[in-house]
Amino acid sequence: MTDNIRTFPKPLDAEKIRQLEAESLLKYLECDAGGLSSAEAQARLEFYGPNAIQEKRKSPYLKFLSYFWGPIAWMIEVAAILSAAVRNYEDMTIILILLFFNAIVGFWQEYQAGNAIEQLKKNLALKARVFRDGQWLSIAADQLAPGDRVKIHLGDVVPADMLLLDGDFLSIDQSALTGESLPIDKRAGDTIYSSSIVKQGEMTGVVTCTGAHTYFGKTAKLVNTAGSVSHFKKAVIDIGDYLIFISLILVMILVLVGLDRHLPIIELVQFALILTVASIPVALPAVLSVTMAVGAVKLAKLKAIVSRLEAIEELAGMDILCSDKTGTLTQNKLTLGEPVIFSGADRDGIAQAAVLACDPDNPDAIDDAILQQFSDKKLVQALRRQHYMPFDPIQKRSEADIKTDAGALFKVTKGAPQVVLDLCHPDEATRVHTEQTVNEFALKGYRTLGVAKTDAGGRWQFLGILPLFDPPREDAAETIREAKLHGVNIKMVTGDNIAIARQIAGELGLGQNILLSDQIIKAKDNEDIIHNVALCAEQADGFAQVFPEHKYWLVKDLQANNHLVGMTGDGVNDAPALKQADVGIAVSGATDAARAAADLVLTDNGLGVIINAIEEARRIFERMNAYAIYRITETIRIMLFMVLAILIYNFYPITAVMIIMLALLNDLPILTIAKDNTWLSPTPVRWDMHKVLTVSTSLGLIGVIETFLMLIIAKNYFHVGLAELQTIIFLKLTVAGHLTLFVARTRRFFLFRPFPNPLLLFSIIITKVFAVLMSRYGWLVTPISWEYIGWIWAYCLFWVFIEDGMKLWVYRRLEDGDGSLLRNIRISLPGKRFRHVKRTDLP
Repeated sequence: MTDNIRTFPKPLDAEKIRQLEAESLLKYLECDAGGLSSAEAQARLEFYGPNAIQEKRKSPYLKFLSYFWGPIAWMIEVAAILSAAVRNYEDMTIILILLFFNAIVGFWQEYQAGNAIEQLKKNLALKARVFRDGQWLSIAADQLAPGDRVKIHLGDVVPADMLLLDGDFLSIDQSALTGESLPIDKRAGDTIYSSSIVKQGEMTGVVTCTGAHTYFGKTAKLVNTAGSVSHFKKAVIDIGDYLIFISLILVMILVLVGLDRHLPIIELVQFALILTVASIPVALPAVLSVTMAVGAVKLAKLKAIVSRLEAIEELAGMDILCSDKTGTLTQNKLTLGEPVIFSGADRDGIAQAAVLACDPDNPDAIDDAILQQFSDKKLVQALRRQHYMPFDPIQKRSEADIKTDAGALFKVTKGAPQVVLDLCHPDEATRVHTEQTVNEFALKGYRTLGVAKTDAGGRWQFLGILPLFDPPREDAAETIREAKLHGVNIKMVTGDNIAIARQIAGELGLGQNILLSDQIIKAKDNEDIIHNVALCAEQADGFAQVFPEHKYWLVKDLQANNHLVGMTGDGVNDAPALKQADVGIAVSGATDAARAAADLVLTDNGLGVIINAIEEARRIFERMNAYAIYRITETIRIMLFMVLAILIYNFYPITAVMIIMLALLNDLPILTIAKDNTWLSPTPVRWDMHKVLTVSTSLGLIGVIETFLMLIIAKNYFHVGLAELQTIIFLKLTVAGHLTLFVARTRRFFLFRPFPNPLLLFSIIITKVFAVLMSRYGWLVTPISWEYIGWIWAYCLFWVFIEDGMKLWVYRRLEDGDGSLLRNIRISLPGKRFRHVKRTDLP
């Protein structure tokens, strides 16, 4: 090797590199077994960059400022500006506090969620042994360049994608990357991937790809680009757009009318302020965020930690759950099946030979399974190992020389059934029987070991076959059954072969329609077949031989068909799909990378936690849905009433102070809706803006009629003055507001179960008492008599039954088309399982 820098470096084709043979690859990389010089390595490092995952960082200041951009934020900001224009600084302060509260809550939740790329980087090797300038050096792994010669051995994390050149063999654990259950044997000429772990052996190789070009780097790149749009944010924007549209139309009408009436400009500006404050859902994002935050605390008690608040709403609507097999549906623990015994041997005999053929000092996964299954120490009493030959991929078996206390000698071996069988020179019938048994286990996805022992004459006797498999988790089948009852379709995703996938799927009751991963990736760049592939993905029960990119595209295919997709996983290989999924779920014991990319992190074993989380998420969603209906109803009721009153009577029906107090009295106790009792839907729930806006608009129009009728009665029959009239309207709107909440919070008659949570009920009573005392004793308003207060309460209680009747009628009209919602409604109280309510039980 010379210090002359060659025509290399040049752009590398990672796919081409993976297809080249060793000799051709060395020529392509312009290197040899002598490694690189320091000058060559530096030149390549400058060209390709460090062997690390490059991350796009967004300024935290820009992230925070982004929360002040959007339709609702704009309207709140306009309201603040108008308050300042008319020197109403108290209103401006309240509005700005709400604006900053929304921004701080959103920013803090995003900050807490963390950065998945940072966690992925922690999984990379920190140091590497590299041959440069004719000597072995220990350098930082991020300083490796394509063409470097690197040595790795037991316990090392592979620092980059490498082509193995010299050495006997390596046993590589790449389960965190590919999901394969067992270590993979590698020899000279094979490729190993960055972030895999060396379990056995020592070899040298040449670095082929570094940083983002490695297979691990592709995973990290997918994580960096993955992500789905929050349906929660879409819903908030839709609500805001709807109310803003109505508000702008009414403001334009009133401005034109005001100009025609020659009203002072300052009065028009002041009214625009009042109408703006009344029309925009200032506290809507905050209340919904607090509702989800309180729900997140409840989910944490259920052993499910939420890292992204919006994921709660997505979890409630999730209809497909893609579950990683290894470690999620299975125990990720190699287990020994029932031995198949040959040659007249017995179970104790095959167990004894298998135990003696295990490595006593450095047991691998297979040895651990055998030693755990045959743990009786009496099997090997009075026996001593004289010599042990560990398993290696060349001989494909391990062997031990054993001596008894009586001085007798014999040998034992275990390994690949064909190899062990050849030692024994069996008759044709035994060979055929063995091959049939091995093939039968292979069809079930089992691995097999042959076990043999020498007799007194030193001849090998074939004792039998040990099947090995990764068993399903004890609770997995029940969890899958529960998920189906909740309307969630489970699909298994695994890096193992299709035989293992079908075996596990059958045991779990998932079905046998398992597709290969290449049927997913076909849709990546072909728009014409995306729909067909997505339909196949919908009908499949699982997917086999899946790599990280396949999982990512599987999730995208299903999302393209309007599914809310959940993805469970525990390894680095799951991180891109976890982040792309609507609900990424990191199971207990997951890697840092999986936890950082996930929306939901389980802290308890078993998927049963997911069922509890789904139920709680659906309760939380119903609370948010109820509040959205209530808030839109109140906005329409107040806004439209004020416009009509000003157009007809040419005066303000309530003052600016009353508007602010009304917003506070209505919204502050609503924060307790996060703990309200609510329905538990038996099927996934989503934002149905058509339904939400139809119900809320209907209730809002009823509210306008009842409020206008009260104004007419008070003005024309009780002949009250303007100041008293404004107090009457203020108290009426305050009382009717929370009565409307009782109507909006349930799809049934509002006096039926589920009853309001005591905390919600108490907070509403407190605010109503305060509003009554304000109206009676003249706090910020003109006082009115107890007689008027009693009359207002009676009037509002009468109208709440009319509102509820309208609500029930609208729901029936909306659901006559599918009838799905009210056929199997379930009632849920906190901490209790649901019970069914038949359609005939409903009014």
